[in-house]
Amino acid sequence: MTPLAPFPVSAERTKPRVLELLKRQGRLTMQEVAGQLGISVPAARRHLQDLQGAGLVSVHSERPGGRGRPQFVFVLTEEGEATFPKTYSALCVEVLRQVEKLYGPEGLRAVLDSRSAEVAEQLLAEVPAHLPLSERLPLLTEQLSRQGFDCVLEYEGGHWYVTERNCPNLQVAREYRELCDSECRMYSQVLGIALEREEHILCGQGRCRYRVG
Repeated sequence: MTPLAPFPVSAERTKPRVLELLKRQGRLTMQEVAGQLGISVPAARRHLQDLQGAGLVSVHSERPGGRGRPQFVFVLTEEGEATFPKTYSALCVEVLRQVEKLYGPEGLRAVLDSRSAEVAEQLLAEVPAHLPLSERLPLLTEQLSRQGFDCVLEYEGGHWYVTERNCPNLQVAREYRELCDSECRMYSQVLGIALEREEHILCGQGRCRYRVG
């Protein structure tokens, strides 16, 4: 992976880049942070310790592939996630709670699906169905990024992947996972092909990643 360009300024401006890197890639070692930011390992250690002390980053011991010597990896905490843009507030959670209370789980799903159908209609205006999939996918990721998902398109192992590196709806999704399922169905509707979620921010993986087809 191409390292991010060096940023030869103060530590106060480097720490946000560390957070952004962890947000985009999920779990990184200290050495990986240093290499991708173009800074020394001691500098990366200092920034990560400061962020850990501020409650924005946590560290875990993992064995790569389940084998070998354990290594320390750094991830964003919930407080770290909160430093990135979120578009829904606690009010939205409360409204959905009242919907479920009044109309039950089926009513809640109907509301979420109705919202997804409306968003899908808007997306279809920007992602025309007559275009080939290879042209619709970049248009979809562009639209999702404009909505705050920090979305990228990747091609690996013969498959396209739509990767969301931020969830602007995270506060709501933590309370109502049905929102994630409804959005996945919406993406499939817009593209006219099934998507399978292989990584999920709610599972602590740092990103949501969908395999197309």
